[in-house]
Amino acid sequence: MRYRRLGRTGLMVSEISLGTVELGMDYGIPVGTEHLRPSEADAARLLNRALDLGINFIDTARAYGASEEVIGRALKTRRREYFLCSKVALPPADVRGQALVQHVRASIAESLRALQTDYLDVLKIHSTTVEEIRRGEMIAAMLDAVQAGYVRFVGASTYGEEAPLLALADGRYDCLQIAYSAVDRRPEARILPLARQKDVGIVVRSVLLRGALSHRYALLPAPLEELKTAIAKLDALRGSEVASLPELSYRYVLAHEAVSTALVGTARLSELEEVVGFAMRPPLSADLVAAIRQVVVEDDAQLNPGKWPADMGVWRPATGATGT
Repeated sequence: MRYRRLGRTGLMVSEISLGTVELGMDYGIPVGTEHLRPSEADAARLLNRALDLGINFIDTARAYGASEEVIGRALKTRRREYFLCSKVALPPADVRGQALVQHVRASIAESLRALQTDYLDVLKIHSTTVEEIRRGEMIAAMLDAVQAGYVRFVGASTYGEEAPLLALADGRYDCLQIAYSAVDRRPEARILPLARQKDVGIVVRSVLLRGALSHRYALLPAPLEELKTAIAKLDALRGSEVASLPELSYRYVLAHEAVSTALVGTARLSELEEVVGFAMRPPLSADLVAAIRQVVVEDDAQLNPGKWPADMGVWRPATGATGT
């Protein structure tokens, strides 16, 4: 495993990190009678195997069902071997002032209890909004927790372009979680260069765009035809250099110097080991990177799974689709 600096935090994090939403709740679309959430014993095996493979950044959240509790029980004896990131959810819109401060404090206390630890390496606002970044109340409350010693660094998971750009301009966010992939390269224009300039760590999610960057792209429905066509073009570019679309996407994302780590959200050991293997391969050739950047999806809505058709038929997300 190779390691990169998480921006100004100075934390040296593994290029591949583990997203744990699937360990705490059913996440995705089951096939037949399949159970999506693993047993606690299987989850513990996956978590320990992740550490053994060199993964040292684990991402969770209060909103991920029992994920924090599962991590706490499985890894309590190995706490010093990894960096732990959790998230605090936005409160209802009418919660402000001291009530908001109490909301943040209560969330942190619950996370610490569940994770069986006395500190978080990183605390992020979960799926933060442009409005919250402008108000700045939650980040201020989180910085109080830094002063109290419960949290080391703060950040946010974001959607779109405006929210991360505002957070980068704000100056109080140590790291950001963003969506970025070989087909959704929108962050390359402004977000990633500014993050590098500001020395803000970047954690990448949706590397496989909810599984679209896999053989499953052939199952994408007609309303996503432009996306389907673009991914088919990427698939055709692989040649002998890359064995699969998931490999292409992870290696492409890791080729950007502003990226600190890429999340893999999976409950399956084989998928985890496969993605770690991707990160150990050489950088993509400059010619392949240039060719990938020629493949464009004009309809931004097709790059946002939240705007995909509600009825996706036989579609099923693949590995790498992690919670935010």
